[in-house]
Amino acid sequence: MRTTLTAYLDEHPDEKPALAPALGLLDNGADLTSRKEFRGHATAGAVLTNPIGKVLFIRHLTLDKWLLPGGHLEAEDTALAQAALRELGEETGIRTEDIVLLHEEPIHIDTHPIPASSAKGEPGHQHFDFRFLFSTDSDVSQLQTEEVTDAVWRGADTLPDERLRARVAAFCG
Repeated sequence: MRTTLTAYLDEHPDEKPALAPALGLLDNGADLTSRKEFRGHATAGAVLTNPIGKVLFIRHLTLDKWLLPGGHLEAEDTALAQAALRELGEETGIRTEDIVLLHEEPIHIDTHPIPASSAKGEPGHQHFDFRFLFSTDSDVSQLQTEEVTDAVWRGADTLPDERLRARVAAFCG
């Protein structure tokens, strides 16, 4: 994870202040792959595009927000991009064989707060979301209804982060 984060920051040095908490945790020996690391932990996200330049958004059940597909790392995940692909397939029902990774490195790393959840027994914490760019000719087939209530394809210009919008446009535009 440190190698991926360092390579990303070499390419995007202006993002070092936003990612300083992740670096600090790694420097102090934190296991950012563990969802039980409540100072902050890694998640893997997918920016999925289709042939007409739309990006897939999912409606997250717990947070009740439109988000990019993704989620926590699992023990069987061997790489961050593989974890993003697994989560994408699980949440949307799109066969992973029908999805192509467009860039080996994260296209974006987002840091965002997650509110405390008494139902899960979790305090508020941070997610460091390593987002990877994928494409597909397929459509959503079956939502993972325990986590996702809806899915929609939207223009890349609706991505909430300006940096992410620009990077997706550069790759797919």
